[in-house]
Formats: sequence, structure tokens, C-alpha cells
Amino acid sequence: MVILAVASVDTAWLPPAERFDFWLDLVARESVAARISSAYVDNFTASARAVDLGVVRLGRWRYPPLELSRMPGMIRSSDPELFHLALPLSGHGVVWQQRRAGPLGPAGFTLIDTLRPHGSQHALDPATAAPVETLTVLLPYQALPLSARRVEALLAADIPADRGMGALLAAFLRRIVAQPEEYAADDAPQLGRIALDLISGTLAGRLDVERELPVEVQETGLRARVEVFVRRHLSDPALTPATVAAAHHMSLRSLHRLFEGTGTTVGAMIRTERLAGCFRDLADPRLRHLAVHQVAARWGFRDRAHFSRAFRSAYGLSPREHRERGPLG
Repeated sequence: MVILAVASVDTAWLPPAERFDFWLDLVARESVAARISSAYVDNFTASARAVDLGVVRLGRWRYPPLELSRMPGMIRSSDPELFHLALPLSGHGVVWQQRRAGPLGPAGFTLIDTLRPHGSQHALDPATAAPVETLTVLLPYQALPLSARRVEALLAADIPADRGMGALLAAFLRRIVAQPEEYAADDAPQLGRIALDLISGTLAGRLDVERELPVEVQETGLRARVEVFVRRHLSDPALTPATVAAAHHMSLRSLHRLFEGTGTTVGAMIRTERLAGCFRDLADPRLRHLAVHQVAARWGFRDRAHFSRAFRSAYGLSPREHRERGPLG
């Protein structure tokens, strides 16, 4: 399988004297030209990973404390019209644009218009002293189904990443940049569309204009909420498509229609996720004290015979045979 296009760099492979200049060039190529200053210029140890999803580009950056500014003289008429969405994974700081200052921290996204002056400060978390780490998304103005003028109200504002659509978006982006090898190169366009739909839903929710989004964008957000709900309730034996529909205030027919064309159904999703959980737990030496039927019950299977048949159908061997093969089985 050809995996997603990923580019990774690490300044540790360079002589200390060359690291900071290399980082400046990298930021200019992968994001936008900016003035960067840091107390760690003499030995700037940093790394970056970029994942290309077509219309959007994801980045994961790890670096020492620094200050960044993009002044009017650095902005050219030929520069592409891009929004820069950032989620700090560690560290804290502040970002400013349009006479507005907002916090930088793991609980929230921040949005920047790259064609307008802006700046930011990035500092270590005093509790951990770990390097600053930030997840970023670059996307064109025209990719959003919201006007740039309307989005202007969110520049440098705090956009929650720990609840609602923001939490779904954060989880989706984290998984892709952390484990891009799980996806094929052919998945990139679809992943890019999902990312855009979740970003659109997150921004529209903050602006309270969700109903103005195209129907397909609204449906992507609703599917994401359904999938998160299913994964959180797999241990409940009563979890069924009907209970999922009721929890989301929709009819069972509407729920089935929501997943048409996705290659799965809610019932299949529940079964697949439960079996995958059992597969992992049965191979985990730390859970050897649990009987097979107890592991199954942890994932919502009440009927032992049904569980054994479903497991064998999915993996070609019985749950007990899988457990006996061990962690590498």
C-alpha cells in the first residue's frame, strides 16, 4: 500500500550553527515568511512533519520557545490566500491579529489570516518543560463554505477544541498527523474533504451559522458525532442503531440514510469496533486474568456463542486461539 505523502525533518541532524536558519527557511516554505526570534538560536533543536491532503496541508511542529511576527512588509500581493488554523499540543502563549489577542493552549484552536499582519509568542509548559508542539492546518480561503469576511470575526479568537465540533476536529487531525501510515495515498482527497467539513462545522458553530452550511457539510459533522457516540458506548449491550438514532433525535431511517455511500452502516460499525476491541484485549498480556467471555462482555457482547461466531467470521480463528497466539499473533 502506498501511504499518505508525508515529509519529516529534524534539525538535530544539522550542525548547531545551521539549525535556526534551516528552520526559518522551512517555515517560509511550509507556511508563510515570518520573522522569528528565540533564545535558543545557537542550538535550535526542532522537528516537523507535514501531511499533504490535497486542498489542505497538515503540520506537526515541535520547537523551543520563540516569538513570531509577520509584518506588512513581508506580505506580497502574489502570496496565496490562506487561513492558518493552529492547535497547540503542548506549551502555551498568545497570538494577535486584527487588534485582537487570544490565548495559545491545548484547549483551543486559533485562526490566522496569512495575508494580514499577525504575531505570536510560544512558551514552555512550566509543569513539564517539554518542547512546544503545535498542530497546524493550511487551507485556501475558497475552500471554506463561509466568506472570508464572516470568518474575520474569528481571527485570533479562542475556538474551543475540547468540546463539540472542535473536539471532533482535534481528534481527527491528531490521529492523521500521529499515524499517517494508517492511510493510503488514495485516501488523501477524502480525508481532506472530511477535514474541511469538520473545520467548516467548527467555525460555523462558533459563529452560530451552522444552518447556512451546505447539506453535505452538515452531514459530515453529524456522522462524526455519531461515530464518537458509538465508540464511547460500545460497552453498553443495549447499543443499537435504534438507540443511536434516538440519542441524536432522528429517525432510524434518517440514520441509515446518513451513512449511505460511506461503505458501512451503524450496525456494522458497532460490530466491527466491538470485535476490534476484543481482538486487542485478548492479545494483551495484562488482561490474561479475564476469561474470554469477560473480555467479550467488556465490549458489549452478551451472548458467548454469538460472540465466538462473529469473531471467527471476522478473523478466521476463535477468540481462544487468538489469545493463545499471544501479542504477536
